[in-house]
Parts: sequence; structure tokens; C-alpha cells
Amino acid sequence: MAFLTACKLHEPVTIADKLFLDLRRAILEGEIPAGKKISEPELASAYGVSRGSLREAIGKLENCNLVTRKPNIGARIIGFSTEQMMEIYQVREAMEGMAARLAADNMSEEEVTRLRRILDRHREQIEKHQDYSQQDVDLDFHFSIIQGSKNSRLIRMLCQDLYDLVRFYRFRLKSGFNRSEQAYQEHNLIVSAIERRDGEMAETLMRHHIRASQDNARKTLEAMSQAQS
Repeated sequence: MAFLTACKLHEPVTIADKLFLDLRRAILEGEIPAGKKISEPELASAYGVSRGSLREAIGKLENCNLVTRKPNIGARIIGFSTEQMMEIYQVREAMEGMAARLAADNMSEEEVTRLRRILDRHREQIEKHQDYSQQDVDLDFHFSIIQGSKNSRLIRMLCQDLYDLVRFYRFRLKSGFNRSEQAYQEHNLIVSAIERRDGEMAETLMRHHIRASQDNARKTLEAMSQAQS
């Protein structure tokens, strides 16, 4: 993936590291269903690893908020929660708005140029009729601005604590979630504000962008619910 260094996982070193990455991908991409109870014997056998390595990997998944573990019950993949998804958007609106404000002050010219290159990739995907929301390009855009804030605590809170959950929900809402052209225009306005070093406008535009994504996610959920009823 093309994620930024500050948001990128270290290269796997141990068996547990590699297993963590394999399980993380399987959870994020829906190969392991949301809410599924984890069977240690089953997974250890499927991946050909020891129970010790598996438990270490599960601990890492728990730290990423993708697994919950309760005494005497065991570990389980997180379930799909509309309430939690809306809370994530609320947190993103506040924190990424702040990140955009700080990025307008702190991003180098080279970093701003990279943002423009990401927008170029976004434009190419639209022209190819690809859903950018399922590609790295959208997360790269947001990660670049978070990195550009130069605030290490903000980077850690968003990239390490939140963005796996963002990807978890995004994958499950991919049907009907495409708003590529509108998102591109919003991204373009955000970059223009950062280029002008207008932090207040960059924050306002980022908040608007994430709120629009939240509204779209809510509508998608409603459509999915109606289709199932």
C-alpha cells in the first residue's frame, strides 16, 4: 500500500507480525466476517502457526480495535455498529479539521506538491470509472494531510487508533458509496486552501468534506436497510 511512513506498519519480522498483517487484511476485506468468534485452534491450524504466535497476533489486532476480548468468553472480530461508525465520523471531523489547519501552516512545498499528485491519481480513477473510496488514493490524501500537520500525537491518534476502523466500515459500505466526483472537488478545494496557507478555510473545508461523507454513509445504510426489508 502507498500509505505514508508515519501511518505505515513496520515490515513483519516475526511469525506473529506476519500473521497479524494477514489477519488484519482478512478482517478489513471481509474474508473473516464481522462479529465472528475467534477459534484459536481453527486459526492456528489454518495458518500453520503456534497458539503462542496466534495469541500475540490477536493482541495486536485488539490494539488496532479490530478485535474485542472478554474474560471467560474469548476474542471476537468487532461487529458492524452504525452508532460506532457515526461516532468515528464525528471524531474525524474534529481531528482532521484540526490536521488540515495545521497542515496549512506546516506542510512543505514538496508535500503540497505530493497532494496535487494524489489528486491527479484521483482524477485518473474517476476517468476510468473506478471507485476511489475502495483504493489507496483517498486514504493517501487524508494521511498526507495528517502527516503534514506535524503533530505527532494527532498522527498517532488518527493513523494508529482510528483508520483501521475507517477501512473496516468503508469496505462494508462500498455498495452505493461512490461519490468520487464530489469528493474530488472537495479535495481540490482543501488543497487550494493549504496552498494559500489559509488554515481556517482548510479546516472548514475538511470538516465539510467529512460531514458530507458521513451523510452519504447514512444514506447508504438506509438504502441497504430498505433493500433487506
